[in-house]
Amino acid sequence: MNELSTFNSLFNDIFGTDYSPVVYRTSLATPKVDIKEENNAYTLEMELPGRCEKDVNIELDHDNLIVSSVEEETKEKKSDKKEKYILKERHSQTFCRRFTLPSDVDSEAITASFTNGVLTINMQKKPVASPKKIAITA
Repeated sequence: MNELSTFNSLFNDIFGTDYSPVVYRTSLATPKVDIKEENNAYTLEMELPGRCEKDVNIELDHDNLIVSSVEEETKEKKSDKKEKYILKERHSQTFCRRFTLPSDVDSEAITASFTNGVLTINMQKKPVASPKKIAITA
């Protein structure tokens, strides 16, 4: 067992989660996601408390769906308004999640909605081609 695995084991014991280098990127700094498959569509739900639809950017790059948002504090720094906080515990972070879409997603039929801090992206599946009869010539 090397030092890194011992370190990860310690975090697993304390937090009950695997914080290996690959998982760390998506566990601490990015919102949680649920993806479910139905007969004719996939649905992605992402928790984004404290954000609204104008704070989130969704892009489709070939077969990659990219969901991102800019850190709230970065926006505040750009304003001329200087606020003095006595206590500041709330903050949000910049994140970028990239999902490789299955080949059966119809990229023209992707829709998104935002309700109560949850981003929902619906991705319709392409219609399945029915079997085609091929005639035999003699």
